[in-house]
Amino acid sequence: MLFQNRTQSLNRYSIWQYLILIITLVMASLYALPNLYDEDPAVQISPQRGNVLRSNMLNKIENLLQKNNIVAKSVTLSSADEQILIRLKNSEDQLKVQKLANEAFSRGYIIALNLAPTTPQWLNSLGALPMYLGLDLRGGVYFLMEVDIETAVTNSVKKRVDEVKTILRTNRVRYKKIEETENGVIIKGNNNSDLEKITELLSDEFFDSEILSNEQEQQISIVFTENALRDIRQFAVKQNIITLRNRVNELGVAEPIIQQQGANHIVVQLPGVQDTARAKEILGATATLEYRMVYESANAAQYAQRGYAPTGAKLYYTRSGEPILLKNKIIVTGENIINAQSGIDQQGGSPMVSVTLDNIGGNRMLASTKKNVGKRMAVVFIETRLEKKEVNGKIQKRRIKTEKVINIAVIREQFANRFQTTGLDSSEEARDLSLLLRAGSLAAPMDIGEERTVGPNLGEDNINQGFISVVIGFLLVLIFMAIRYKVFGLIANLALTANIVMVISLLSLMQATLTLPGIAGILLTVGMAVDANVLIFERIREELKNQTPIQQAIHSGYNRAFITIADANITTLIAAIVLFSFGTGPIKGFAVTLSFGIITSMFTSIMGTRAVVNLIYGNKKIEKLSL
Repeated sequence: MLFQNRTQSLNRYSIWQYLILIITLVMASLYALPNLYDEDPAVQISPQRGNVLRSNMLNKIENLLQKNNIVAKSVTLSSADEQILIRLKNSEDQLKVQKLANEAFSRGYIIALNLAPTTPQWLNSLGALPMYLGLDLRGGVYFLMEVDIETAVTNSVKKRVDEVKTILRTNRVRYKKIEETENGVIIKGNNNSDLEKITELLSDEFFDSEILSNEQEQQISIVFTENALRDIRQFAVKQNIITLRNRVNELGVAEPIIQQQGANHIVVQLPGVQDTARAKEILGATATLEYRMVYESANAAQYAQRGYAPTGAKLYYTRSGEPILLKNKIIVTGENIINAQSGIDQQGGSPMVSVTLDNIGGNRMLASTKKNVGKRMAVVFIETRLEKKEVNGKIQKRRIKTEKVINIAVIREQFANRFQTTGLDSSEEARDLSLLLRAGSLAAPMDIGEERTVGPNLGEDNINQGFISVVIGFLLVLIFMAIRYKVFGLIANLALTANIVMVISLLSLMQATLTLPGIAGILLTVGMAVDANVLIFERIREELKNQTPIQQAIHSGYNRAFITIADANITTLIAAIVLFSFGTGPIKGFAVTLSFGIITSMFTSIMGTRAVVNLIYGNKKIEKLSL
């Protein structure tokens, strides 16, 4: 009797264990719920640098829609005035509104096609958002850009040659010849005395290089260190990524993916974009920066009315459309910028941007600011892009050059390589300006190594086929488990359902991107999730065959199968982590869903099913199990 009571008390969970299980399932259901809501075709209007959205624009949009007999579900302005979202009933209206918006707000705004979730506000307030869909599910354009990082090294070597010449001429040190090498510079001198002077001067300037003297050949070699070469290559890729992100905005893409792949490749995914030619034109556009002094001797507004500038000056316009005269002489360009970081001015407490120039740019800036303290200096952003236009049924191409003054600041004191640009309106403007300074031009040329286009219909077909495959696999497993293990099989089916809900909730919570390989990972998880229960149920059957009491058999089945289940899942999880660490795009998507599935299946298959089994059979006298 004592043994019977003891075995009956084996399979019991405490209240806190049930609470953990219930809270986990409720939270998982909440964060998976947004994926059940449809998405509305939408047009998103966002301001570019220097522009803001105003409430009166809503009236203008509504009048525009009414005039063209287009009925929108809603037109809303975000609370932070970051974007206007126009929700529409179908994709045909979406394309019409995009065309109308481009005509009405063509300058200073980004017009993007988007799919807006219809998630209720109460879910959004909890941070519950639907997961993203990858390019293979939504449709769009894929580019694999190859960065010529060795050209970045060559350009650095050329700059180093100019820097060396400037330093030697400034200090009046004689030399015979300066030659470029693969990763450095060779300076041929006249005698040992000149070589010593050159070595002493350059040692103080170039900390990223090794300076080697050869007295027999009367020459000095300045060679970039391995760390410096690695930094040059890495900086070229990173700066190109920043530049690409800025340029992608011109395409009006709501959720672009631009990320590094390997040492010298950049992946660009543009969901919703179908015109590859247009995408290549924007990605291949050239941009640069110029620093010029403001021409203070004439009234810019008067010359703007006349349509020309005085001698020695050039007429420009600011971001707000105000005319300004700048001197013809260029101080430095974007090619001289090494780095730019936003921050706060320690003296005035206002937003600022810290700029670092190379030696040539620094010397030019020093000479200019030394004699212009108290005067204004401007930053001009120049972009050249190729534009296609249909004229009389034929496509004509033309290059459009855009020049705009993005910043004007007063020179407080003379400076050279490093200086601060102040007078900015906000920290956000400072961050934008620093980004623009870093991304003014590509650090190294790029070629499109691979391109693919996924049509929206194909993406929709992929979603439908992936969904059907998961449903069919899920139903087959449910039927098999119910027939094979009866009541215990139904319990396992509950755990399997909870497992899929938890995987989807994790993908949504982490805002992961679901791709076709990701769907394959979920399908694999469906099979693996019941594998643990199969081991447990078969173990219980073995215990019952050995005449073990029912309560003891259930307890032993879970406890003894746990080690085997843990070993199998941990090894699979290690493989998934390796796939994620060393794989690329599609492989990463598969590894993410597989990893989530392994973790959640361990929870639902062991703790979840045992909680239900304990609730049904625990602390009860059972004559026979439905297993």
